[in-house]
Amino acid sequence: MTFFDNPVIPGFSPDPSICRAGDDYYVATSSFEYVPGVPIWHSRDLVNWRLIGHALDRPSQMELPSTAPASTGVYAPTMRYHDGLFWLITTVVAGAGNVLVTAEDPAGPWSDPVPIDIPGIDPSLSWEEDGTCWCVFSAGGIRAVCIDPKSGELLGEPVPMWSGSGLQYPEGPHLYRVGDWWYLLLSEGGTERGHALSLARARTLPGPFEAHPANPVLSHRSTNHPVQNTGHADLVQAHDGTWWMVLLGTRPRGDTPLYHGMGRETFLVPVRWEDEWPLPGPLELRAPAPALAPHPWPEEPDRDDFDSATLAPCWVSLRRLDPEAVRLDERPGHLVLHARGDSLDRPGAVFVGRRQRDPDCTARTLVDASEGGRGGLTVRLDEAHHYEVEVGDGMVSAVARIGPLRHTIAERSVPDGRLTLRIDISTSDILPPTVTTRSTDPNEDQTSGLRVGGPDTLRLGYQTDSGDFSILAELDGRYLTTEVAGGFTGRVFGMYATHGSAAFDWFELRAA
Repeated sequence: MTFFDNPVIPGFSPDPSICRAGDDYYVATSSFEYVPGVPIWHSRDLVNWRLIGHALDRPSQMELPSTAPASTGVYAPTMRYHDGLFWLITTVVAGAGNVLVTAEDPAGPWSDPVPIDIPGIDPSLSWEEDGTCWCVFSAGGIRAVCIDPKSGELLGEPVPMWSGSGLQYPEGPHLYRVGDWWYLLLSEGGTERGHALSLARARTLPGPFEAHPANPVLSHRSTNHPVQNTGHADLVQAHDGTWWMVLLGTRPRGDTPLYHGMGRETFLVPVRWEDEWPLPGPLELRAPAPALAPHPWPEEPDRDDFDSATLAPCWVSLRRLDPEAVRLDERPGHLVLHARGDSLDRPGAVFVGRRQRDPDCTARTLVDASEGGRGGLTVRLDEAHHYEVEVGDGMVSAVARIGPLRHTIAERSVPDGRLTLRIDISTSDILPPTVTTRSTDPNEDQTSGLRVGGPDTLRLGYQTDSGDFSILAELDGRYLTTEVAGGFTGRVFGMYATHGSAAFDWFELRAA
């Protein structure tokens, strides 16, 4: 028996939606304020996934205001393959609202968006045998309406469907026709520790639906399972007839209440059928693999020397693509960033980054800010939660922004403004909680108790010509987690410029 490791798409990759075309599988995930929007992943064995592009990758498809708050933008796409065409519907919060795009090839190009005039979020598509297209969505409960998917026209008024077992925030609905039944899969309980998957079925649409008697059919709430926040799932039947489910989850670490910094990730679980119900699980970090021919893709390169004419699909920016501020053609073999905002503390800064995919990792970049520019290397969760190593004005600095506080922790002089910056993330030196018993002897130590610690440690600094790592700051990783910062995203390593221009010779992100 062969095994695979969960998550199958590690790092910030929430709200997965899956579809199959022949022997090929595709997953779309949420991107929020990062652009291009809606990453598209390809697999041939459900385990090995390759990023092939984005569904919303040009300004005519999506524009976010420069002031759009963090964790707005693209929410919960649904991708389907129907009648030889790929369909993707999603919500652009603080933007165009609910929109639908199509493509013959999921790697792109995708069409310009068709607006769908429905309220709420998390739209999903499903077709009846006669071609009737249903759009289900979350708006104060799960609702549904028939639409013309080519024009976006609503063909009636939205009607209530089934809204779960009564937990908060019924969302992420997906509707499937299997045999004689329509199945409605949704999440409820909120996308935090109480997240859960529930299931109902009906003979005809729009119902009535009967709930599965053991709902929720999958949840890790109130358990010590290493994967938490499980929910927002989608079903697929493999080409060998087996059934599988992708869903989001987190891997929290540290001391209570536990923290996750990499965001919500994409996991894979098997699905069994009992009494005409599709029941998922278990979710395991190391699990038996699907009986499909393994098809590993080449590993995503750890290093980018910026020798290509365009950036690889793994690179993202904030809120808008700005080809005048992000240049590969200005200085051969360099990514040159021209500042548009003066601080990472406010929307508008020029930033190019990639997601943290490994709990223990090292990011490095060689920056040249010798011509009066200022820029550096950062780990970002949002405008109010980020750490960075910055070069400018003849100095290299380690800076932490935590909530309303911004502090320069250390700085040293830089002779010429050209320096290799480095950030390490380590989980190995986070000790487990320890409890000691208080002694009644007043001469013995009375100080102990539960040690509170974050999920990891971040070390910020630079490398000298000899290769030595000069550490400027050692910081607790909990302040770059959803449990502290809020929101829906995960950490992203990135290069940025906040004054003038900064040229980056290369960037490297390696698992430790």
